[in-house]
Amino acid sequence: MSLIRGAWLCNEGERFFGDLRIREGRIARIAPRIEPLPGETVFEAEGRWLLPGMIDDQVHFREPGLTHKGDLESESRAAVAGGITSFLEMPNTKPPTLDRAALLDKYRRAEGRCHANYGFYIGAANDNLSELLAVDPLLACGVKIFMGASTGNMLVDDPEVLDAIFAKVRLRLITHCEETPRIEANLARLKALHPAGLRPEHHPLVRDRLACLASTEKAIALAKRHDARLHVLHISTADELALFEPGPIEGKRITAETCVHFLHFDESDYPRLGNLIKCNPSIKSASDREALLKALADRRLDVLATDHAPHTLEEKQQPYEQAPSGLPLVQHALPAALEPVFSGRISLERVVELTAHAPARLFQIEERGFLREGYFADLVLIDPEKPTEVRREALLYRCGWSPFEGRRFRSSVAATWVNGQLVFDGRKVREEPAGRRLRWRHRPS
Repeated sequence: MSLIRGAWLCNEGERFFGDLRIREGRIARIAPRIEPLPGETVFEAEGRWLLPGMIDDQVHFREPGLTHKGDLESESRAAVAGGITSFLEMPNTKPPTLDRAALLDKYRRAEGRCHANYGFYIGAANDNLSELLAVDPLLACGVKIFMGASTGNMLVDDPEVLDAIFAKVRLRLITHCEETPRIEANLARLKALHPAGLRPEHHPLVRDRLACLASTEKAIALAKRHDARLHVLHISTADELALFEPGPIEGKRITAETCVHFLHFDESDYPRLGNLIKCNPSIKSASDREALLKALADRRLDVLATDHAPHTLEEKQQPYEQAPSGLPLVQHALPAALEPVFSGRISLERVVELTAHAPARLFQIEERGFLREGYFADLVLIDPEKPTEVRREALLYRCGWSPFEGRRFRSSVAATWVNGQLVFDGRKVREEPAGRRLRWRHRPS
């Protein structure tokens, strides 16, 4: 049993000063003043911000098959240092997670090794519709559809298969939207114009805004035709925002999110960072970044995630066309997400909604994502007066680098609790993993 005393708690649109007691992994009591019990551990919050831990609904932790880049243990270790207490992991591993056996294998691998709570997607392919229809809805948090260029067997480009997935699959559909034919045409055109080879600065021209817009329009049209529940990942352009309705997430059948890196980088950063910010969809213009910030504030975008996707420095140092896409981001997730609070662009209450409440509601995660008595004690304490200096020697990723190196965020993670256990004390991560399998209730479509 432990007591967090003297914090500014932020939850469900309110900010209030008080104490929070943890008992048997759950929030036992929240009150303006709670007297310590004999033998109770007391953690002095000293007026810092106590928030529900971030639920990151979009990570690639690379296990199985790509563990030279990261694995469930290493990347979840970095995640709790960044204020993430739960994550949903993507299916494009090796082999990909395309059936029940692969899902069960991931849960087996995760048990006892994850520092944060975990859940997994099943992936869609041109030839696994029967698996998607048969999977237990309590096993997969959703179905990930790559509606754009991907590796292996995970690009779903057969129109009849796509239509059948949207018509028949009852799990929430999660899409990566980029139109492959346009990307391929852009690449061929640019290679002809630049015979000496393309550079990272060409990435937003290869994977351009129209490739995103066309694919997102197609996904939304399919979802509306079949009344499917659709969540569109990593929106990167201002053009796509008009396709989504502003307002609270409750009751929405079609939702969308963006990611922290789209709020901190734009195309002017390619000459400096090169392939280190090569990701799919691509980082685009400063005006896109501004539009995304506004859409987060006005509830047109519903969730803020990371799309954490580590690669080794050696892989990233290859020429542009050979270098893989993806960035390691979880270790600085909440400090990065909170930067717009300090600049007055987004309220603290809204960031809590985007990173905790909304993903909990969207994926119907049981008893997490809120500061509520009886809920699991997944908590993060933010110090708004102690900056985070991003230094390579302090990174916990297996890949050993961050696109944020040299960046100074205006807040820091002072502590993280997962299932009531103090797993990060602001300096180091506890050795014993505390993460558990997430549970959810899927409503009928």
